[in-house]
Amino acid sequence: MPVEFLGIAATNEGSEVTPRSGASFDKEYTLKLARAHEDHGWDRVLFAYGSGSPDPSPAAAYVAARTEKLQILVAHRPNVSYPTFAAKTFATLDRISDGRLAVHFITGGNDHEQQREGDFLTKDERYARTREAIQIIKKAWTSHEPFDHEGTHYRFDDFVSDTFPVQQPHPQVSFGGSSPAAYAAGGAEADIYCLWGEPLAQTAEQIASVKEAAKAAGRTDVPRIQVAFRPIIAPTEELAWEKAHRTLARIKARKAGTPLSRRHPLTDPENAGSRRLLAVAAESERHDRALWTPTAAETGGAGNSTALVGTPETVAQALLDYYDLGVEILSARGYDLLDDAIDFGRHVIPTVREEVAKREAARPAHIFSPSGD
Repeated sequence: MPVEFLGIAATNEGSEVTPRSGASFDKEYTLKLARAHEDHGWDRVLFAYGSGSPDPSPAAAYVAARTEKLQILVAHRPNVSYPTFAAKTFATLDRISDGRLAVHFITGGNDHEQQREGDFLTKDERYARTREAIQIIKKAWTSHEPFDHEGTHYRFDDFVSDTFPVQQPHPQVSFGGSSPAAYAAGGAEADIYCLWGEPLAQTAEQIASVKEAAKAAGRTDVPRIQVAFRPIIAPTEELAWEKAHRTLARIKARKAGTPLSRRHPLTDPENAGSRRLLAVAAESERHDRALWTPTAAETGGAGNSTALVGTPETVAQALLDYYDLGVEILSARGYDLLDDAIDFGRHVIPTVREEVAKREAARPAHIFSPSGD
C-alpha cells in the first residue's frame, strides 16, 4: 500500500500563531511555499476554501503553471457555483496541470459561514446537495453526449462539455466528515475520505464507518483514507515538548489580538468532526505515541488541529501507526508554514517512506495458480 503526503498551499504566511503581514493573496509567498513542498518530498498541497478567502482555483492554476510535479487538491463548496460550471473549471485546471488535480468537496459544517455566501440549507440538505453535485460533475467529466438532469437541487437540459480532464476516467474526488450523513455521501462518491487526527482507536472506528457506508452504497472498492495532523518536531523529545508549549502560548497570544478565523467558532462547534476533537481533548492531553490535543482545544477543534509532538523519528513512527491502520494519505501542516514544511520534508517524510517500503517488501508475494487454487 503506497503512502502519500499532503501539505498546505497557503496564499499568505498567516497561521494560528502569526497574523499575516500583507494581502490575503501574496503570490510570491504562495509560490515559494508550493515549491518548498515540491522540493522536499511532498506529493500534493491543498488549496483551502473560505467565504472571504482568495479563490482556490486561480491560485491553484498559478502554482500549477509554475511547478513540475506537485499535485494540487482544490477545495470546493458546491453552493458557490453550478455543477456544470464547476466541472469545466476543474477540467481546465486538470489540463493546465497536466493531470495533477484532485477536488476536495466541502459540504460545510457551520451554518453562519455557509450563509455568508447565500447558503441557507440545513446540514443534511447540504450533504444531499454535495452528493448530487459530485454525481453531476463526474458525469460532465466523462460524458461526450448531451444529458439532462432533474434532481432535488439541480435541473438542466442538454448539457455537454467540450472541456475534459487529462485524467481518466476523471480527477480524484476527496471528501470529509464525521457524521452519518457524511459517511453516507462520502462512502458512496469519494475516492479519498479525509479525517482529522484522532487517537488510533477512534480513527479505526471511523475507517470502519466509511467502509460500511461504501458497502451500503453498492461499491466493491472503498475510498482511500487520509488523516490530518499538526506536527511539532525538534531534535530531542525535551525540545519538542518545549516547542509544543511555546506554540500553544503563541496561539493564546494570537487569540488575544486578531481573531483566528471567521470560518469556525472557538466554542460549541456545529460539525461532528470538531465536536469529536474537543471530546478527545477533554479526555486527555496526550494519546497513543505522540498525539497532543491542547492545540485542538484552544482553537475549538477547528479543522486540522491536533498535534503530533516529538523528534522526527517519534513523529514518523506515530504516522506509521496510522498507516498500519490503513491510512494511505498523511496530511500535515505546521504552525510556521514554510519552515515547518521544509523540516517535515527533510526529516520525517524520508523515514516514513523508508519504513513503508520495508513493510511492502516484507508482505508475502501473491502466488498465481492457473487452476485457481
